[in-house]
Amino acid sequence: MNLLHRWVVVVLCMTPLIVFAQAPAPESKQFDFLVGQWDLDVQPKVSGIAAAIHGSPKLVGTMKAWRALDGLAVEDETRIFDASGNPISLSHALRTYSKSEGRWKVQGLDAYRSRFSESTGQLQGAEMRMNGRGFDAEGHPVLTRARYFDIGANGFRMQQDRSSDDGRTWDEGTLVIVARRAGPAK
Repeated sequence: MNLLHRWVVVVLCMTPLIVFAQAPAPESKQFDFLVGQWDLDVQPKVSGIAAAIHGSPKLVGTMKAWRALDGLAVEDETRIFDASGNPISLSHALRTYSKSEGRWKVQGLDAYRSRFSESTGQLQGAEMRMNGRGFDAEGHPVLTRARYFDIGANGFRMQQDRSSDDGRTWDEGTLVIVARRAGPAK
């Protein structure tokens, strides 16, 4: 077998390993409503004696999101502060649409606590619904379900529910975020 034939055989054997760049799926634009800069009102659910005495904490934040990876993903950074401007949370997420699975896959990083979370979801009507696994502030595993709704050019809302017993019971509305556009979509 001459050298050319050997190269042809090698290339043909490697063909299943070669992935050619593809255009993003139309669904990969479903999270584009996040793209831009946002001011956030963050409303955690509180209970107990501290809540009865002090009420709900006043938390605010910012979010910036952009298209990434040649349009195949949306990346974002979210910062949450208390009323005095002290940082409470810094998170980073990478959202990609899996054509083969027909759903979104999200990897999140809680930078202050060095904890990763993952979630998957789909657009259902006018709402983006996500289900995930992560950790609470004390490091205990939790399941989450979130929905993004009231999505418009200048704002959206997100509500997150949590389960600390592997989904047997859910604490609804543990976190509500109201986002208002602070800068142009990019």
